[in-house]
Amino acid sequence: MPIDNEIKGKLALITGASGGIGAACARDLFANGATLALTYASTKLDPILEEFKGQDGDRKVSAHQCDVSKDDDLQRLFDEVKKEHGQHPDILVVNAGYGKRTSDILDISIDEWDYTINVNLRSSFIITKLAVPHMIEKAWGRIIYISSIAAGGTSLNGCHYSASKAGVQGLSKNLAIKLAKNGITCNDVAPAMITGTGMLKDEEALKGTPGDVKNIPVGRSGSTTECANVVTMLCRTGYLTGQSILLSGGLK
Repeated sequence: MPIDNEIKGKLALITGASGGIGAACARDLFANGATLALTYASTKLDPILEEFKGQDGDRKVSAHQCDVSKDDDLQRLFDEVKKEHGQHPDILVVNAGYGKRTSDILDISIDEWDYTINVNLRSSFIITKLAVPHMIEKAWGRIIYISSIAAGGTSLNGCHYSASKAGVQGLSKNLAIKLAKNGITCNDVAPAMITGTGMLKDEEALKGTPGDVKNIPVGRSGSTTECANVVTMLCRTGYLTGQSILLSGGLK
């Protein structure tokens, strides 16, 4: 069987690409030759779209507004991507997520639980279900979920967030086994304490917690570029599937 790890010319759909990890993934995949379909919720993508203008013959990069908590928005997204690019994505990076820093179970309402599960887990299932038929047809696909160290229980956030991310990891591992025969890999990247994201909005408030930089073995927080490097590696390595890569500087 020939080995195909080439991502040049492949279409990558990245959700939540207006900043942070999603934007970094877009930059790195574009630099490696991918065509892009990027989603945003409310913050538009104009700055990052401007970065790509004039590069590599104006290779197509499309922007799509999408509320991933809404089934209709996810279906519309795939219709728009097919219209813009003439196909559905070869690479799916599920990055859009939600996490409100509420740690006490007594402070977590049922509505907050449901919304967190919907955004982080349910939407991951739906968007993957929409993407898989094209990948099966092409006998090639890469699915990468941005999960979290919280999936293992270590979290400044509450049990609802940890449960949603643990569910994403279970989804990924199960699909990796089921889809491997179709040339599709599924993995997740589980970051912790990444600068340039909502994780570190208030570093002062993190002092004395597991997220305090002093408690991270490498002695610093991570970067969005380092997350993107791992995502691109997963896209370029078809023999790696069913794995959760903890990107945490040694923090457990």
